[in-house]
Amino acid sequence: MSKIRWGVLSTANIAQKALLPAFSRSDNAEVTAIASGSDITKAERIAEKFGIPTAYDGYDKLLDDSNIDAVYIPLPNHLHKQWVIEAAKKGKHILCEKPAAINSNDVLEMKKVCDEHGVLFMEAFMYYFHSQHNRVKEIIDSGEIGEVKLMRAAFSFYLAKKENNIRMSNQKGGGSIYDIGCYGIHSIRNILRTEPNTVQVHGAVDPAYGVETDAVGYMTFPNGVRAIFDSSFNMAHRSEYEVVGTEGRIKVPRAYRPDNNGGDGLVVVEKGNVQRTETVNCDQYRSQVEHLSQAIIDKKTQVYHDFNNTINNMRVIDACYESIKQGRLIELS
Repeated sequence: MSKIRWGVLSTANIAQKALLPAFSRSDNAEVTAIASGSDITKAERIAEKFGIPTAYDGYDKLLDDSNIDAVYIPLPNHLHKQWVIEAAKKGKHILCEKPAAINSNDVLEMKKVCDEHGVLFMEAFMYYFHSQHNRVKEIIDSGEIGEVKLMRAAFSFYLAKKENNIRMSNQKGGGSIYDIGCYGIHSIRNILRTEPNTVQVHGAVDPAYGVETDAVGYMTFPNGVRAIFDSSFNMAHRSEYEVVGTEGRIKVPRAYRPDNNGGDGLVVVEKGNVQRTETVNCDQYRSQVEHLSQAIIDKKTQVYHDFNNTINNMRVIDACYESIKQGRLIELS
C-alpha cells in the first residue's frame, strides 16, 4: 500500500482551508470521499473543488465504504467522541481535531474502543509536527540559556462576530481554552517535558453565551518550574511562547501557525546583549498527515502524538475548567 485512502467527516472550514490542501501535498495519502451530515450539495461542491471522487450525504455512509482506510474528523468538539467511536467500530484509523473530546473520561472511552478494534488514533495538534519545537528543545538541552525557570505561552485572536459562532456555544464545547488555550497548555507540557502538579485559572465568562472568552492560567511543576498561559477571543492575534532560563531566553513568535508565513518558524535566542534568530521551515499540516498515514502503512501500533499525550493534555484542561468553576487552585494527581 503506497497511499492511505482517507475520508473526511464534515465540510468544516478547517478541512477546506488547511487539511484538504495538506492531503493533496502529501506523498502517502489521498482523500477519496467526503461526507456532510446535512448538506450534500456542499459536500459535492467541495469534492469537485478538491478532486475528491465521492461525496456522501451522511457520516455512516462514508464509514461503511470499504475502500476507506482512515478518516479525518473536524466536527464540533461535542461530537468527537461519538464519531471517533463509530469510526473505530468500522475499523477506520482516525485523525481527530483538537481537543479530542470535552473531558478526559471521554478520551479514555475513545481509547478503549480504538484499542479493541486495532485502529490508530491521533489528535490533530498540527503545531507539534513543526521542527522548530525540537530545535527549542535542542537549545535548552545544550545549556545555552541555563536552567529553565519559567515558560509563557499565548494564543489569541479577535472574534468580531460571536453570534452563531460555534466557538461561543456552551453546548458544543466552545470557549477559548478548548479552542486555542489547549495549544498553550500542550506546548508547555511538550517543551518542559513534564506534567504540572497544580493549575489555577481565571476565566472571563461571557454571560450571554456561558463560555470563557478569555483565560489566564498559572501552572507549577514538580521540578520547580512555573508556567503561564493565556487565551482570548478579544485580543489581537498572538501565537507565541517564551522559555526563560537563568542565563537567557528563547522566544518562538510563530509557535502555532507558522503556516501563515509559508511554514517559516522563528526561534529567537537572547543571551545578555546578544540575540540571534533561526528560521526553521516545515509544512506542519503535511507532516501530520504523512506521519499518521505512514504509521498505518507500516502497521505500527503507536504514533508520535499518542493517546497518552492526548489524555494528559485533556486532564490539564479538565483542571483548568474546574479551577474556573471553583475559583481556586487545583492539584493534579
